[in-house]
Amino acid sequence: MAPGGEAVDGLLVGHRLMDAGEYELAHKAYTRAAVSDGMTADVLAGLGSANLALGRLGTAERLLREAIEMPDATPETWNNLGVVLVEQGQYPEAEQILRRAYALDNGESDAIRDNLRLALAKTENSDYGVEQEQDYKLVRRGSGDYLIRKIP
Repeated sequence: MAPGGEAVDGLLVGHRLMDAGEYELAHKAYTRAAVSDGMTADVLAGLGSANLALGRLGTAERLLREAIEMPDATPETWNNLGVVLVEQGQYPEAEQILRRAYALDNGESDAIRDNLRLALAKTENSDYGVEQEQDYKLVRRGSGDYLIRKIP
């Protein structure tokens, strides 16, 4: 409860916790949002992003696939699903998903473009060596959509 007795939006709390790197707590906040708001595209995307950050790729994939089926799915949600697929080694499907994210975003997001380039490179060279692996982190955009950014 907020000071004054009003409940704080679980989705907003989840976004702030994701920004702070508190992925387990964010997951709990998104779960509370699901109870109060239902399984909206934003809630599914938040839960999927939290699971991705926690390394729960199978759960993240399932939730993000549900989110992209909704009419208000964002390019960032498509991007995050593409990143999950890259992490799982499913490069051709990741490429298709990231192309969709890039098209929906009108090519405006550097992070989506970078993730598409990575998927293309890995599709062309499925022997991508361990020394070439790159680390990524979640980056929040807008009202709770997350992008995966390469760690410099």
